[in-house]
Amino acid sequence: MGQGSIIGYEINEKTCQISFYNDKEMEPQTLEVDSDNFQIPLIIGKLRDTWAYGKEARRLATLKEGFTVARLLSRSLANEKIEFGDETYDAVWLLSQFIQMSLQSFPKIDGIVFSVPVLTEELAQMLRRIAVRMNIDKRHIFIQDYKESFCNYLFYQPKELWQYDAALFCCDRNEIKAYMLRRLKPGLGGGKTTFVTVDEVANAHMKELALVYPVLNEDKAKEADAMFCKFIQSVFDKRIVSSVFLTGEGFENNWYPKSLRVLCNGRRAFIGNNLYSKGACYTAYRKLYMHIENPVYLSETKLTDQITVNMRVDGQEMWYPLVSWGAHWYESNNQWEVILEEGDDIEFHIESLVQGTVKTEKISLERLPKRAEYSTRLQIETMFQDEKTCKITVRDVGFGDFFLPTDFREEKVIHLGGNDGKFNSLS
Repeated sequence: MGQGSIIGYEINEKTCQISFYNDKEMEPQTLEVDSDNFQIPLIIGKLRDTWAYGKEARRLATLKEGFTVARLLSRSLANEKIEFGDETYDAVWLLSQFIQMSLQSFPKIDGIVFSVPVLTEELAQMLRRIAVRMNIDKRHIFIQDYKESFCNYLFYQPKELWQYDAALFCCDRNEIKAYMLRRLKPGLGGGKTTFVTVDEVANAHMKELALVYPVLNEDKAKEADAMFCKFIQSVFDKRIVSSVFLTGEGFENNWYPKSLRVLCNGRRAFIGNNLYSKGACYTAYRKLYMHIENPVYLSETKLTDQITVNMRVDGQEMWYPLVSWGAHWYESNNQWEVILEEGDDIEFHIESLVQGTVKTEKISLERLPKRAEYSTRLQIETMFQDEKTCKITVRDVGFGDFFLPTDFREEKVIHLGGNDGKFNSLS
């Protein structure tokens, strides 16, 4: 692992932000655009033969020089083509150019996690394709939403901050949303793993907030503060909250002193705008360096089934997850190469959190040529056909110059239960 080789990349319609793992500090550090400013405007531009991005592209747009494009995410998802003079650009290509230019400070990236406001399969696939074109290993590319980034950020903070519920307030210039991280019921998965989720518990449009910007209107600020105070009290009603996090441009002006006293009453409160990129960076670290993740974040879109196989990893025997609960099915296609010790079959365990069951499936190795122990190398591949159907393929890939690969290949289709609308039963 090299300095800056693990990246958390927050991206939304207006801005992006980059955090990277600092080897010396052993924690994420956020790339500064200006002093204490981490937000890179999501704009790309071109003046004559020179491309620009971020604040330089925004300057071109302000001066109405050259060619600039904003709203890159939505335009890319809509497969827009953008014309300038005699040239036509695909919006996806422009987005790819922007991402590559913004990451030019990091010549070697071992793993990257994109953090987006709302995750869809289409958005995930698009960002993954862009990262693959940057020569990042496809197994080390992940996409998550803001809620999961919040979760992973908290996992690396002192335990007392999420001993009970942890609150997240997001504020733009006219709306406040409240989220709550909570633990799911104990005993899931045999009680060895902690499972958590994040719920959106409340939201409020506050027209007074719009009048607080760009010049602080004292009367409207007091009204907004009083309304936010009531909003906080309704969110915290009958809850034990260990910590509070405030993020978003709406909290940049100090218009909420009364509300802040309520937030800090008996709990710790934090404010900042790099929580999502840091949370994504922590996720990248977990994905690359932890064999089994604990705690695990679950939501309605995550797998609640786990497929494991008995392996010896770094000298330790374990039921290693080929498919992990808490993953997205479309991010769970993978390959491993293993050395066979002995046995006539490979046994897989399918554990369901929703059903509370463990099912066994086997792939027979009878047709595999007989060799001495530790001289058979197999490739195990998982390939999802849809969110409930996983095909596992086992192939003989030979053993160097000693044994050439054979045509041995066996498959097993495993049907998973999925959530089936029962995710709330895990609470």
